[in-house]
Amino acid sequence: MKKKQEKIGKKHKYDKGQIFVKVMAGILALLMVVGFAASLIYALI
Repeated sequence: MKKKQEKIGKKHKYDKGQIFVKVMAGILALLMVVGFAASLIYALI
């Protein structure tokens, strides 16, 4: 019974970490796109 609880606990922690990584990756990708668009607009003006 104890081993099952430990596995579930570890899995839950891993899922939280995975979500955090995906959110951070999304934010960084968004910043890259915004930066690219801003530099492109600046270069064309």
